[in-house]
Amino acid sequence: MEFLAALLSICCMLLLGFADDVLDLRWRHKLLLPTIASLPLLMVYYINFNSTLIIVPKPLRSWFGFSVDLWIFYYLYMGMLAVFCTNAINILAGINGLEVGQSLVISISILLFNIIELTGDLWKAHQFSLYFMLPYIATTLGLLKFNWYPAEIFVGDTFCYLSGMTFAVVGIIGHFSKTMLLFFIPQIINFLYSVPQLFHFIPCPRHRLPKYNKKTDKLQISTVVFNKKDIGSLGKFIAWIFKKLNIIKWQEDDHGTVTCNNFTLINFVLIKTGPVKEPTLTLILLLIQIVSSSLAFLIRYPLASIFYEV
Repeated sequence: MEFLAALLSICCMLLLGFADDVLDLRWRHKLLLPTIASLPLLMVYYINFNSTLIIVPKPLRSWFGFSVDLWIFYYLYMGMLAVFCTNAINILAGINGLEVGQSLVISISILLFNIIELTGDLWKAHQFSLYFMLPYIATTLGLLKFNWYPAEIFVGDTFCYLSGMTFAVVGIIGHFSKTMLLFFIPQIINFLYSVPQLFHFIPCPRHRLPKYNKKTDKLQISTVVFNKKDIGSLGKFIAWIFKKLNIIKWQEDDHGTVTCNNFTLINFVLIKTGPVKEPTLTLILLLIQIVSSSLAFLIRYPLASIFYEV
């Protein structure tokens, strides 16, 4: 039942990715359909496990006790995890090798985590995860060869949604959904950085890919141009905070016309490094992914002992 539900959810997202590439779906569909696709997973989890208890960190146990039953909110969390994973890779994309490369780093991190945990009490759950990760890594390695710069294959939304749901499946059925999020640190940062544009506090163009300069053969930041009076007070407040933190490039003329970079991690890296060649930019972003995975293991093992029993 677990395998069938997992494959059903993955195939549903594969269909959604293909539909998005062909039909150019709107954002509300991209949020609704992953929620529907995750229902088989949640049903199987309810029938086989139905465990909604979470262990409370040591410093908070005097107030909440050893554990807390989240009840239906835990299922809501897992549904939101599926939606996040399927979209997180898709919004950190747009240059050769990045979608496949970051997915490969995440999957190898999951593989290492599963191997470490095979000696634990939940070894069957991690064995289940390995059944998905091993063939996924093998096929993704082959795909990366042809998707690396200069790419001969473009993966589109189909691969991004397939990858995201695969990670959500193994995280939910494998009982390590919280650890799974640790492997998505760059994607979480990219999402939080993108929120002002995703929720239209700041104008958001259809595509936010970095701009290619033909003369220098390098990528540079892409920008959006708008009038400052067209954004609301919340948008102005967010822009003020981002300018104070020095994480955006904001230019404003005397007429109130603003030229600002698009809010993506890719553009943020270009702000700090300046224009670079596309393969160099991909390598920088993949290095960030690798460092983040190393940080995830540090949090999961040495630091976790401070808050939980080993």
